[in-house]
Amino acid sequence: MLVYRLCKTEYAEDLKGTGAKLFGGRWNQIDTACIYTSESRALAVLEYSVNVSINFIPRALSMCVFEIDDELIKSFRISQLPGNWLDVPAPYSTKVFGSKWLNKGTAVLKLPSTVIPEEYNYIINPMFDAEHFKLISVKDFVYDLRVKNV
Repeated sequence: MLVYRLCKTEYAEDLKGTGAKLFGGRWNQIDTACIYTSESRALAVLEYSVNVSINFIPRALSMCVFEIDDELIKSFRISQLPGNWLDVPAPYSTKVFGSKWLNKGTAVLKLPSTVIPEEYNYIINPMFDAEHFKLISVKDFVYDLRVKNV
């Protein structure tokens, strides 16, 4: 299965989940490495957009395409998620939830997007066996600022 990530070009080939490990995210605590990806390029752009201020969008962005092993994806029903998973900013409960599964050695977490709950993000665990994901391509991406000016 192919999944997508929009990020600063300087981090496009970082397959260790360094940014998420340093700063945490909705589904991981600081010190838990992971790579956030989305089921489509469009969702990757939306996810990036809601998580960055217009003043901090760099000129050098890249769209990364990953291939992940479908058989190693752990899916969750909404009823299995913390009750406040949609809260903004991301609540502590979601960080603990995702980190627990990543630290157990789950290869890929399939979780609903808070932007469009009917679509999914795929959280890749870089600490799992390296065979479960592969960076297929990295292409320059020009961010259309109209997305943030709506």
